[in-house]
Amino acid sequence: MYRAIAANKRNTIVIMLVFLVLIGLLGLVADYLYGGGYSIFIGTLIGAAAYTAFQYFAAGRQALSMAGARPIEKADNPRLYRIVENLAISEGMPMPKVYLVEDPAPNAFATGRDPEHASVAATTGLLEIMTDRELTGVMAHELGHVKNYDIRVSTIVFGLTVAVGLIADILARMAFFGGNRNNNGGNPIVLVFGLVAMLVAPLVAAMIQAAVSRQREYLADATGALTTRDPEGLASALQKLGDYARPMRRQNSTMAHLWMNDPMKPGVMDRMFQTHPPIPDRVKRLLENSARF
Repeated sequence: MYRAIAANKRNTIVIMLVFLVLIGLLGLVADYLYGGGYSIFIGTLIGAAAYTAFQYFAAGRQALSMAGARPIEKADNPRLYRIVENLAISEGMPMPKVYLVEDPAPNAFATGRDPEHASVAATTGLLEIMTDRELTGVMAHELGHVKNYDIRVSTIVFGLTVAVGLIADILARMAFFGGNRNNNGGNPIVLVFGLVAMLVAPLVAAMIQAAVSRQREYLADATGALTTRDPEGLASALQKLGDYARPMRRQNSTMAHLWMNDPMKPGVMDRMFQTHPPIPDRVKRLLENSARF
């Protein structure tokens, strides 16, 4: 299991490096065609960094608000609160704020930039179908996201996605309206390149963002199993999430990656764009590694 965690961390780093290379290539091409002397490249990265910094501090509150989550204390739901409290104590983590979402769809998510500013939320539908053992596995998974600083990683990747979109938009506008240093606005080659950049770069960025999210889900599964020493319990919970899955009442694509199971309605997008690994794959990984504890 420790090897699985290490592999997921390495994969995430590789994916983010690919992201940075993509941004760098797009920025350098834009500067070459515009003759900006790296101004477009630098300006876009600064803008994306500023936006990422804002999201870093505000994303947690935004996610809770979009989900319709309400804070609870131990007296409001002793079962959920006690499970989260026991897991936090066993991991030596600060007690996160606990939220409840009134929704029949079984699901849960965690948010917060670090363990000191963390929150975990569960839906009423999750509490109805999970045994205590399974609920412990789910909450351990969510605390795994907090422990692994997954929200920080997701926020950075989101900022990089914004940078790709900005540079691609610049290239597309340049292709249509000209104004580059070689005065090639009407050149068909420049036009085609701009169109390709406009269409392909955001798709590649979305693929990378989804890949990072999938890696973090695998990592949180492994971390949760290590916390409870009960991978079968988490595997059973995941199987129930798959069996009882239904769309959330409040759907928002910008926070879909935060939920333990994909909260969106099924679509026609290919698996490479999905933010969550298939549940059978997650269950298989947990059971295959169960004997290593």
